[in-house]
Amino acid sequence: MQVTTIGLDIAKNAFQVHGIDAAERVVIRKPLRRAQVMKFFETLPPCLVGMEACATAHYWARELAKLGHEVRLMPAKDVKAYVKRKNDAADAEAICEAVRRPTMRFVGVKSAEQQGRLMQHRARDLLMRQRTQAINALRAHMAELGIVAAQGREGLKTLLAIIADDRDERLPIDARASLIVLAAQLQALQTMIGSIEKRIIVQHRASEASKRVATIPGIGVLGASAITATVTDPSAFRSGRDFAAWIGLVPRQDSTGGKQKLGPISKQGDRYLRRLLVVGAHAVLRRAKQGPQNYPWLAQLLARRPFKVVAIALANKMARVAWALLARGSTYRAPRLAAA
Repeated sequence: MQVTTIGLDIAKNAFQVHGIDAAERVVIRKPLRRAQVMKFFETLPPCLVGMEACATAHYWARELAKLGHEVRLMPAKDVKAYVKRKNDAADAEAICEAVRRPTMRFVGVKSAEQQGRLMQHRARDLLMRQRTQAINALRAHMAELGIVAAQGREGLKTLLAIIADDRDERLPIDARASLIVLAAQLQALQTMIGSIEKRIIVQHRASEASKRVATIPGIGVLGASAITATVTDPSAFRSGRDFAAWIGLVPRQDSTGGKQKLGPISKQGDRYLRRLLVVGAHAVLRRAKQGPQNYPWLAQLLARRPFKVVAIALANKMARVAWALLARGSTYRAPRLAAA
């Protein structure tokens, strides 16, 4: 019988295939090694292939699409409802069942270029965390010897100057040798972060959509570049509210019996985008506290709600505005201030 739908459970080396025909009879249920996957699908006529949107899923989706198959990626948490028991065969069967549901949500397949742009942000984020770890270790080791400095860049410069000064007798020889290594690592990390940021700026300047999104207060070059690289097709979201909900900037609901109960933000979707938007919202709120007459809406919210709650509300609004600019091709216009 001809296969019409396949559920493919992917991994590093062990893959599981579950295929059915038009009558929903199981015709294929077999494991595959990594080297066998492409050879197996080359022998099949074009069919619907479902996979979970996990590591390497976008690569396999692109490769299978080249063979003429229709590939759909699904969030793993949405497929979980169809899993009967936990093993590879059951996972593939659940994927095959879920991909045919009319209400299932699907993830757009990213191109290699899009993944490359996002890797710039992921790599920078990793290096930033490593830089923070190196700074904290350097400060902690020197504090053990009674050497402390103020927070911020100036304090760090003071500590690095002490490490570089061979005449400073406050550092024992062995301690100085170790701290010199940390200082060199810190300098190398800073150089690598700078090189990645230069590439991000070049990508931003080459994208009209990114430049339009960057005009939104609180969304800088990093935020605009990350949003446009992540959301290549804004029509995948019905509205800006859906986009904000996908990022996880809406309350989590636990409603039943006609009673609406809202909790903290859901924290679903892209954590990196959510962090950038929330950090940008904090920057705008600090400006609003200094000049409340320029931000009447925020000033009213701050008067009756906690600072962090207002930050999430502003981040939600920033996400909705960003979606509107991408979907409609318009530019940001600052709202006119109401007359006093």
